[in-house]
Amino acid sequence: MEIERKYLPDKLPEHLEQYPFHEIEQAYLCVSPVVRIRRSDDDYYMTYKSDGLMAREEYNLPLTAAAYRHLLEKADGTVLKKRRYMIPLGNRLTAEVDVFSGVWDKLVITEVEFPDLASAESFQAPDWFGEEVTCDGHYHNSWLSSHSPEDLIEGGRNLD
Repeated sequence: MEIERKYLPDKLPEHLEQYPFHEIEQAYLCVSPVVRIRRSDDDYYMTYKSDGLMAREEYNLPLTAAAYRHLLEKADGTVLKKRRYMIPLGNRLTAEVDVFSGVWDKLVITEVEFPDLASAESFQAPDWFGEEVTCDGHYHNSWLSSHSPEDLIEGGRNLD
């Protein structure tokens, strides 16, 4: 089970470069249900995600680099690229700050994953997290992969 909340940060934390990060590339074979392939640094995965906004089923299967490249050719939409900074928050929680590049280069989304619903519901986000977009499916990566920044802006939503 994946339980997470998402935010559009007002500003990035100072000295973001001091935090550990992962270079991520991901693409979608299907968006309903979500079937995603991802390269995170030198690790490769295929992920299935059920429907949902804050909580949904998630299953990860390891892939080889060759299998990832093979499936990447079959993906629909935009291949998303981002640098994910890992910022400790305390209470064993981590803010994952995704700074996108490429088509979505003005987008930054912060996510926090929780061990259970009670933790997610009682979470008090730091001020810099900005607007919460957990319940807005337009900020799911699967939606981003099949749309453009103009689609987000035309829908009256923030890009940054």
